[in-house]
Amino acid sequence: MRQLNDQVAIVTGASKGIGRAIAHALCGQGAKVVLASRSKEELVSLEKELLAQGFGAMSVPTDITDAAAVDHLVKTTLGKFNKVDILVNNAGIGSFAKVEEMAMEDFDAMWNVNLRGVILATKGVLPAMISARSGKIVNIASLAGKNWLKGGAGYAATKWALRGFSGSLMLEVRDRNIKVMTVFPGSVNTAFSASTSGRPNIPQPEDVASAVLFALTSPQRALFSEIDLRPTTP
Repeated sequence: MRQLNDQVAIVTGASKGIGRAIAHALCGQGAKVVLASRSKEELVSLEKELLAQGFGAMSVPTDITDAAAVDHLVKTTLGKFNKVDILVNNAGIGSFAKVEEMAMEDFDAMWNVNLRGVILATKGVLPAMISARSGKIVNIASLAGKNWLKGGAGYAATKWALRGFSGSLMLEVRDRNIKVMTVFPGSVNTAFSASTSGRPNIPQPEDVASAVLFALTSPQRALFSEIDLRPTTP
C-alpha cells in the first residue's frame, strides 16, 4: 500500500532539482501533488510528465515571495481538494560572496525566497491544518543553517533563520497534531551550485526526497524534527 494515499501535498520550487525529485517521490507514494514554482514552462512540463504516469498532479505557477500569489496557491489547492495535508517548503536560492562584496539586492532576494516565502506559505496552509487537527510541514534548509560558511554569510544567515523559524513553529503546533520537520542537506548534485553540479559521488536530489518521505511516513507518535544529510565521503 502506498503510504501517502490520497494525501494532498503542496511542493514549492517543484520545477527542478530537489523539488522535482520530491514531487515524483510523493506522487509515487499516492499523494496528489500541487506543483508550485516561478518557472511556468518547466512546471507544466512536470505536471504533464506526472499525469502521463498516472499520478495526481496540478501545477500552479507561483512566486512565493508574493503574498497574493501564495494566497492564490492555497485557495486553488483547497478549492480543488478541500484540504492540505502536506506542505514542502523547498524553494530556495543562493548567492555567494564575501560580505564586503555582497550586493544587498542579492541578500534581499535570498531573504525573500528562503525565509519570507516559507513563512507566507506556512501561514497560508496553517488555518486548514489547524482546523483538521492534522498536517505535516517539511522545510528544506541546508547544513549552512548549522555551520559557518566562508563566502556565504548571506546565504547561511537565511538558513540559520529558517532553522529558528522551523523549530519555534514545531513547538507551537505539535499539540494540534501538526508535525514540522526540517531537512538539512549538505552538498547535493544539482545545478544550484557549480561546485556540486555533476558530482555523482555526493547525494542526489532523490536522496533528499527519500529523507522527506522518511519524515512524512514516520509513525504519528514520532517526530523527526531535524534530519541532516551529508555525503558519506566528502
